[in-house]
Amino acid sequence: MSGKGKPFGGKAGRGKGQKGVSKSAKAGLQFPVARIGRYLRSLKKTSRVGGGAPVYLAAVLEYLAAEILELAGNAAKDNKRSRIVPRHITLAVKNDEELNRLLGNVTIAGGGVLPNIHAVLLPKKTAKTSSAPSQDY
Repeated sequence: MSGKGKPFGGKAGRGKGQKGVSKSAKAGLQFPVARIGRYLRSLKKTSRVGGGAPVYLAAVLEYLAAEILELAGNAAKDNKRSRIVPRHITLAVKNDEELNRLLGNVTIAGGGVLPNIHAVLLPKKTAKTSSAPSQDY
């Protein structure tokens, strides 16, 4: 053909000057769906990747990031800080049961450890009873 007719590709009927809508915007996500799909295709494990796989993976990653950031923001607010540091991320992950199971053996650089004192090391509480008779003779 001499260039007449409908153009080939997925951009037919869009009009001049209009920008395309990203896959992330179509899915209502903030994470880059197209980039995740490109990374999945670049893996040498498989040669075929479905259209919904990068969308699903981007949604899962976005949910995990939002969950960790929300809990870390709460930890920062508890410590009267306005900026999230690795310590707050560690506190958020270790105090949440499901995130701790998912990231239990992950070391966060600069995160520290949870404050914990074993019960044996705490001072013993002495119960004073003034009504009991004395054992002194």
